[in-house]
Amino acid sequence: MLKIAVCVSGGGTNLQAIIDGVENRTIENTEIIAVISNNQNAYALERAKQAGITGICISPKEFASRNDFNDAFLAKMEELNPDLIVLAGFLVTIPETMIDKFENRIINIHPSLIPSFCGVGYYGLKVHEGALERGVKITGATVHFVDKGTDTGPIILQKPVAVMQGDTPKELQKRVMEEAEWIILPQAINMIAAGKVTVENNQVIMK
Repeated sequence: MLKIAVCVSGGGTNLQAIIDGVENRTIENTEIIAVISNNQNAYALERAKQAGITGICISPKEFASRNDFNDAFLAKMEELNPDLIVLAGFLVTIPETMIDKFENRIINIHPSLIPSFCGVGYYGLKVHEGALERGVKITGATVHFVDKGTDTGPIILQKPVAVMQGDTPKELQKRVMEEAEWIILPQAINMIAAGKVTVENNQVIMK
């Protein structure tokens, strides 16, 4: 049984896709042991409550320094000891000590086809604004392992989504979520739970 902790900052639509996947068994042999948010008002925590999942808020605002927050965050994660940490719209930089501790055990969903529209400054609607400003015809989403860079870890899955003429950033964001994010994030978790994903030389190998 793969035990996962899901980290979310906002509404938790990707979290809901994971919850639904576990319930309908498109994600097999997986248990969500906790949902962690840096935002006490995140609707993701309500989604966790409704699903009977432990919800935890750890906010940088509660600590005197970012180092103190990082230490508390790592301590909580070590206490939970998940097999996999899933970043599902988590707008907090993961401390390097946690990346070392959970090497190749942290995954992230990003709303573009990495390496396009990713890295520092590209999050939320900013990703889709960038895609529209550049005039790309295809965008999408990427699930990748987290390393010490920003959106630079080994890629697990990607799914393209068409950009329509006249799209607004919000319309494009919605389509990318519905047609890509909510599909490939559960798929990636299911593949990891089945032992089908390994990392060699910074590349994902599918078994």
